[in-house]
Amino acid sequence: MALRLEDKKALVAEVNATASTALSAVAAEYSGLTVTQMTEFRAKAREQGVYVKVVKNTLAKRAIEGTEFECLKEVLQGPLVLVFSTEDPGSAARVVKDFAKENDKLVTTAVAVGGRVYPASDLERLASLPTLDQARAILLGVFQAPASQLVRTLAEPSAMLVRTLAAYGEKQAA
Repeated sequence: MALRLEDKKALVAEVNATASTALSAVAAEYSGLTVTQMTEFRAKAREQGVYVKVVKNTLAKRAIEGTEFECLKEVLQGPLVLVFSTEDPGSAARVVKDFAKENDKLVTTAVAVGGRVYPASDLERLASLPTLDQARAILLGVFQAPASQLVRTLAEPSAMLVRTLAAYGEKQAA
């Protein structure tokens, strides 16, 4: 069923609004996937806060104009699904990577972050980025390490004295 002009404009506006606020994007070929598999893919993506849209390439090129994903125009060829991360940069890549493990018909063609296009081989690098909670935990550990080291350093002389006195007491008892 062909889209009417109003429907096409609405679709372009929707994708453009998402692309304007997205942190990263993944373009992947989906030919060969069944409707059930695509529904499962969309459900997994929705759980992760990831936007998934199958859009004709001409409409997709219009939709990404004026966004940092305009660099994807050159790779938009063939039947593609666009996957946008809206919460953290690696979430779209993680969803695509995990789904592609089970379904070899989903093939990544390009990854875009920060206005630059990367080859499909960089999907793993993007997927390995920590989530926001993981990044906060890492940062907290970095902040906490000097304080922990200071406490251990300050406690060591008294602990050493206690161990020395205990050893001396054991020696006297023997």
